[in-house]
Amino acid sequence: MRMLVIGNEDAVLGFSLVGVAGQVVKTIPETLKALEEAQADPELGIVLVTHDLAKLIPARMDQLKMRSTIPLVVEIPKPGGPDPDELALDEVVQRAVGVRF
Repeated sequence: MRMLVIGNEDAVLGFSLVGVAGQVVKTIPETLKALEEAQADPELGIVLVTHDLAKLIPARMDQLKMRSTIPLVVEIPKPGGPDPDELALDEVVQRAVGVRF
């Protein structure tokens, strides 16, 4: 199974350096189309979506994160980490499964 990143130019470039394919998108329609195409690709196992794009389509991202199995859709934070008013990834996992790591 392959991995795909959907995001801004910097994220796609960065992931391409380690061999992960990506698609640069900037608008809501482009983001939704890229996610639809990713969902239809049987070769994809994980789809990473950058935080800036996920904020454009919060309802769709929530739906995908809760119901998507293959490919698994994961929101990745921006380079500086999450905003101060947002939960860090470990806090989200702890709340979801009740396990602290």
